[in-house]
Amino acid sequence: MKSHRVWVEILGLATLIACLLALLLATLGAMAGAAVSGLEPPQTTQAPKERTFEGMVTCSRCGARHKASLARAADTCVRVCVHDGGSFALVVSDSTYLLEGDMSALKKVAGQRARIVGTLAGNTIKISSVAAET
Repeated sequence: MKSHRVWVEILGLATLIACLLALLLATLGAMAGAAVSGLEPPQTTQAPKERTFEGMVTCSRCGARHKASLARAADTCVRVCVHDGGSFALVVSDSTYLLEGDMSALKKVAGQRARIVGTLAGNTIKISSVAAET
């Protein structure tokens, strides 16, 4: 009977030691993780800078050239295309950018050269101001 009791005591002692080692390793890992996260520099995200774009305000459907067969002025064509689901766009040299922002200001310069101030994200300009070029 005593030999069984010795084995139970050894097994209990081994279990206690294993639990204490696991607790020690978990504590050390948590402390190391906290120390490493404290060493990393804080991440800062800079807001995109506003830029000025100058070009022709048109629609995403027609781009730089409106169809002559439609027999309407460029400003009318742009307004009709946007009303039918197109988007305002700005053609600058060989690039075309979609415009997001104040639709009423864009309608005023539809089909005209304009100066757009805004932030560029991909091929979309989020406008902050619109002015017709004179």
